[in-house]
Amino acid sequence: MEELTIKSKSKTNPEYGNIPSKRPIVEYMDKGVINIDKPSGPTSHEIDSWVKIILNLKKTGHGGTLDPKVTGVLPIGLNSATRVMQLLSLASKEYVAIMTLHGDIEEKRIHDVFDEFQGKIYQIPPIRSAVKRELRVRNIYSSEILEVSKRNILFKIDCEAGTYVRTYCHDIGEALGVGAHMAELRRIRAGPFDESNNLITLQDLTDAFYYWKEEDNELYLRDAIMPMEKATEHLSKVIIKDSAVEAICNGANLASGGINALSPEIKKHQRVVIETMKGELVASAQSLFNFEEIFVSNSGLVFDTEKVFMRPGIYPQMWK
Repeated sequence: MEELTIKSKSKTNPEYGNIPSKRPIVEYMDKGVINIDKPSGPTSHEIDSWVKIILNLKKTGHGGTLDPKVTGVLPIGLNSATRVMQLLSLASKEYVAIMTLHGDIEEKRIHDVFDEFQGKIYQIPPIRSAVKRELRVRNIYSSEILEVSKRNILFKIDCEAGTYVRTYCHDIGEALGVGAHMAELRRIRAGPFDESNNLITLQDLTDAFYYWKEEDNELYLRDAIMPMEKATEHLSKVIIKDSAVEAICNGANLASGGINALSPEIKKHQRVVIETMKGELVASAQSLFNFEEIFVSNSGLVFDTEKVFMRPGIYPQMWK
């Protein structure tokens, strides 16, 4: 997480809002995210539905669909946090996969072709996909072969959202001249969620909910659920003063005078998240200027509010 640059020395009022991790358990669930370890078999939508039933919620929503046979990291937003999952849509993903070649080929040639399939690549989504089948450019940030066993290749890939690993395997097979298919796939990271961040099974979640409802022990449920702010950790942040919160909650754009601190890497037209000084998610926004211009400005609108996630009335109205 990048270090924030302080623009103002304002202090937050303890009477308003809550530090996300210290929200009362019912609110904590309502504004929570679960990092489910998806098993092979069910669809992502089915996992959504089961989580909703287990926790007796009104709605749930996942951040990035996995095919039925694919396992691994599946972040799911609960109730009010469902809309926050939209902010994960453009986050990078990381997978471990097994690719099976359709013919024998020397290992050095395999490594050489993998090196070629990094950086910007072209893909056409597979026939069984939810998007239009047209040529697209996707970024492969890294692709590392972990093991080669006869015709099976175990590799790890860090890629841009919307990359089809099945197509990636097929295209490498074509480049090798022998053909290939993806045999197995596991997602090990989706944006800020990975296998080390409270990754839990549906059974773990069921047990945690039981201890809360039947034994009045919320400890396991708090361990299973993370604040919805976790889903925004991959985005640059703008921390606002208490006096600006209610205005943003009512859809106002953010002026420089309402900023307490901000990420130093912000660029013009970049999507950011706006948070309170207690770390509560308020809204997403688009920057109208580069960091240097925002930091020295003392007046004028500098962020265009896109989606508001905090309901009005939590912080007092401080404008006339």
